[in-house]
Amino acid sequence: MNYGQFLNMIPEATLMAILVIVFIVDFAFKNSAKKHEALYLVSGLLLLGQIVPCAVADATSAFGGLYVTTSAVNVMKLILTAGTLVVVIMAQPWLRKEEIRNKEGEFYMLVISTLLGMYMMMSSGHFLMFFLGLEMASVPMACLVAFDKMRQNSAEGAAKFILTATFSSGVMLFGLSFIYGAVGTLYFEDVVNAIVTTPLTIMGLVFFFSGLGFKISLVPFHFWTADTYQGAPTAVTGYLSVVSKGAAAFALMTILMKVFGPMIDVWQPLLYIVIVLSITVANLFALRQSELKRFMAFSSISQAGYIMLAVVGNSSMGIASLTYYVLVYVVANMAVFTVISLVENNNGGTTEMDAYNGLYTTNPKLSFLMTLALFSLAGIPPFAGMFSKFFVFMAAAEQGSFWAYFVVFIALINTVASLYYYLLIVKAMYIKNAEHPLPTFKSDCDSKVALALCTAGILAFGVCSCIFDWIVQNA
Repeated sequence: MNYGQFLNMIPEATLMAILVIVFIVDFAFKNSAKKHEALYLVSGLLLLGQIVPCAVADATSAFGGLYVTTSAVNVMKLILTAGTLVVVIMAQPWLRKEEIRNKEGEFYMLVISTLLGMYMMMSSGHFLMFFLGLEMASVPMACLVAFDKMRQNSAEGAAKFILTATFSSGVMLFGLSFIYGAVGTLYFEDVVNAIVTTPLTIMGLVFFFSGLGFKISLVPFHFWTADTYQGAPTAVTGYLSVVSKGAAAFALMTILMKVFGPMIDVWQPLLYIVIVLSITVANLFALRQSELKRFMAFSSISQAGYIMLAVVGNSSMGIASLTYYVLVYVVANMAVFTVISLVENNNGGTTEMDAYNGLYTTNPKLSFLMTLALFSLAGIPPFAGMFSKFFVFMAAAEQGSFWAYFVVFIALINTVASLYYYLLIVKAMYIKNAEHPLPTFKSDCDSKVALALCTAGILAFGVCSCIFDWIVQNA
């Protein structure tokens, strides 16, 4: 084996080095009062520097096609790394709590391990490599969900997550065994050249899609989402809803296009059904929620349906639209979760929607930033969310069939419904009165930085067309 091929895996190699460095810093400052500051500084700066390898890495392959990366994959790695950095910044108030304070090192290492698994998953050229990356991303995520072990909801959410993740992984492996039995290989390039539509390959495709549909929380594989989002620490919920979902959606799109392209007549109708169900069912259930993290769980299921619209087009425009949608979704959703975290920390740990009644009267700036983020998620112009939805609609409509137009039409109708339930939060902040509204409080510096980064993205990504042009060029 030529170990020099590891040099082709520059983003993964540098992220692995970051993981080792964080471990050493955690061990070196084990009994130091400056442990929190040291870990935060090292992790934050190294994740910021990790953007550079992702930006400059070339399209390459290694180990006989086990590892394959493209410009589009490197762009997605850059976006997910930036999203992880925002999660690390917004998690600081929570990590400073007394019951968490001695476990910061584990948090950073689990987050980086999960990101490394997502890297491997997106750069795989072999189904075994893909599965290992997927599990490398999923197992540490279960630990993150259960990180706040003093809360019963956290342990319950982690138990549901790991049990359903195990079942979905088993289903996926069952499907991959069918694919291997049909074509005799698991290399993507060889599978696409040998695969034909037979009952065996159809079953393999359906099982594979079901397993990955769980990771993206598409309907009907979404039942774990609300309980896990509610039970997990808010910073972890933001990470799970944005970074993890974006990586899985991108991986599913590339595999459907690169590997199962000859079976498009099979998976495209399946995708139509799942998209319509995900958007519609999630919107209906979101209307009934009074707990904000459960509310955002159903919002994320709906957003997953919109993300998968880009796959319908089966084109480079679809890849660009999905990547751009994930970019905008990262900044908008992380802004919402940063506000949720601030309100939770200053209101006795509650995340009920009633806590936001009259918030504008006591914390107008925070209410305004929350409104901007919600408007972007709803797709209201001129915020970036409107452009991201437009591009995925356009990518789906490029397919040109009646059913593609029908799915886009259903998605457009559901956009109106989503606007209504996002405005419920705006109504609570600006219109509803409360006898004892949340008192005025001062946000910590780290949360201000996270909100500033996210708000700048919400306002800039829709206006600066060069960003989308850059993504299109790489796609």
